Amino acid sequence: MHTPHPTEPNMSGSAVCVLTFGRGYMAVSGIKTSSRTGAFCSRNIMDSGRALCAVLAALLLISSGSAGTIQTALKINQALLTFHNQLTEEVQVSFTSDYCYKCLFQHLASVTPNNNNASVIISTQFSLTVQVESGGGSSTLCRWRQTYQEGGHYSVWIQARDHLVNHTCSHSTDRPPHNVYLPIIAAALLLAATALLFVVVPLIHRRRGAFLRAACCQDPQNSVDDDGAPETAVVAADSRGTRPARLLSLDTFRGFALTVMVFVNYGGGGYWFFEHAPWNGLTVADLVMPWFVFIMGTSVVLAFSSMQRRGVGRRQLLGKITWRTVVLMLLGFCFLNYSPRDGPLSWSWLRIPGVLQRLAFTYFVLSLLQTFWGRKAIPESENHWWNPVQDVVLFWPQWLLIFLLETLWLCITFLMPVPNCPTGYLGAGGIGDHGLYPNCTGGAAGSIDRWMFGDNMYRYPTCKLYRTEQPYDPEGVLGTINSIVMGFLGMQAGKIIVFYKRKSGHILWRYLTWAVILGISAAILSKCTRDGGFIPVNKNLWSLSYVTCTGALSFLLLGGMYFLIDVRGWWGGQPFLYPGMNSILVYVGHSLLGFYFPFSWNMRFQDSHWEFLFQGVWGTSLWVLAAYLLYRKAFFLRI
Repeated sequence: MHTPHPTEPNMSGSAVCVLTFGRGYMAVSGIKTSSRTGAFCSRNIMDSGRALCAVLAALLLISSGSAGTIQTALKINQALLTFHNQLTEEVQVSFTSDYCYKCLFQHLASVTPNNNNASVIISTQFSLTVQVESGGGSSTLCRWRQTYQEGGHYSVWIQARDHLVNHTCSHSTDRPPHNVYLPIIAAALLLAATALLFVVVPLIHRRRGAFLRAACCQDPQNSVDDDGAPETAVVAADSRGTRPARLLSLDTFRGFALTVMVFVNYGGGGYWFFEHAPWNGLTVADLVMPWFVFIMGTSVVLAFSSMQRRGVGRRQLLGKITWRTVVLMLLGFCFLNYSPRDGPLSWSWLRIPGVLQRLAFTYFVLSLLQTFWGRKAIPESENHWWNPVQDVVLFWPQWLLIFLLETLWLCITFLMPVPNCPTGYLGAGGIGDHGLYPNCTGGAAGSIDRWMFGDNMYRYPTCKLYRTEQPYDPEGVLGTINSIVMGFLGMQAGKIIVFYKRKSGHILWRYLTWAVILGISAAILSKCTRDGGFIPVNKNLWSLSYVTCTGALSFLLLGGMYFLIDVRGWWGGQPFLYPGMNSILVYVGHSLLGFYFPFSWNMRFQDSHWEFLFQGVWGTSLWVLAAYLLYRKAFFLRI
């Protein structure tokens, strides 16, 4: 459901500050005050909706005299900017965020003449371009681009020189900013030390035990050699029909993605790179969903290949596919759509698209591909020119269907006409693209979703930075096509493991090759820029460049973990292995209970990242601990 933005108040002598933070924005009006009395009045206009998902309030206070003071404390990602007008005319100050592509300037403050000043609280998440214009807006007096730092107090002195012909805007720092990265550096060092203990202590224990047994207790032929590839690297059943070992690196990758996702959902410590990009671009939060889809594709190949070798029939597989798809859909519709914090349950709260809904449909399509066009056994080696790419050629029907699906996405995205919008539009609409297409958010993808779902879509889209009026869901219909393509890349990773089992060098080399191919494709499509490419990297649209970019990272991560865990045995996958083996329980559990004590609480110290980061790490650690305890009890929730 779309959350409308507040309207700008039409008040004489007031200034409106529109600040971006996270997934939305806030408009606040300030009322003129008298510096002689020191009195001031402020009014906050806030978007309705969940407090945790809303942006931090950006409070605008204006003082018309030089003796005026700011009576409010700064919060995280905020700085104080004071404009001193030494001209004889009123000036208007406006701004735009550099993360907002070709966006219109938004009004920030009005500063009365004759040594009066106005103070505003601004966002420090992204660089800002600020301009000062004459009272009537007929001329630009000065313009600058700057990244303001959290907690800093800054002054801008607007002065005239050369007999009022030229103007200058000089800057000064009244109070130095915080070291915003100190909390995350401390947390990173602590987590690194913990991770080192997880890896080094078991390794030393195994080495010491192997040495003592070899020297004192056992014959050489029975000694243990930890340098060899562990049994978990074998994914196919042996000739005696024993159950195949799990690929621990895959469980670890799944658990790593899930842990990052939980941390991101707890706010990521308030850092912008742990939140979704407003539109184009890529942050840590944008990597989690494609990682899950990639892992799903790999798991489908390994699981279905194993079941087919054990003689499980096609009808039985179809029943399993249907059951799992329906359960995931129902979980997405019934459990993750509503929280008691949302108020009375009603149809208006229902979000038809969703994360689990997309995962369910993607799983359904990938499973059908593997069921009907997979292979039960690897053919004997023959001399064919296509032997080096047999893991691709032998599955040509699957590749043909994926090629047709991607062609469909490209045709709809770039050829489908959208009323009052340019054909092939990929922008966020709103104030972006110079405000020419305010109602074109998402182009064809957004138009299809609004036609199918109306307002029953995601209520907190990341493109609020663009002040768009249109609802938009990042898990919409058109993006699901590229979700299937992403999952198919994961299937390719699984096929490589099946084709080259016990040949770790071949597996790692092919993973690296795929990563290079996909990385080069992403660089070409995006032109190595955020907004200027043929197809920008965009999580909201699930663009083709987004799929190739995150696919390359997925091959690299899975390959690295496979080498460390399943080939060399240097790492057992802890602690990510535990949530990775109970991913459904952790995901649904944290979605339903994660915002209640003891996982989270109402924070008191909001002027720095320390408590925000502590809460995120604490809540995430509790879910990892819960997964570990369930692992010790051998309890695994399966669908």
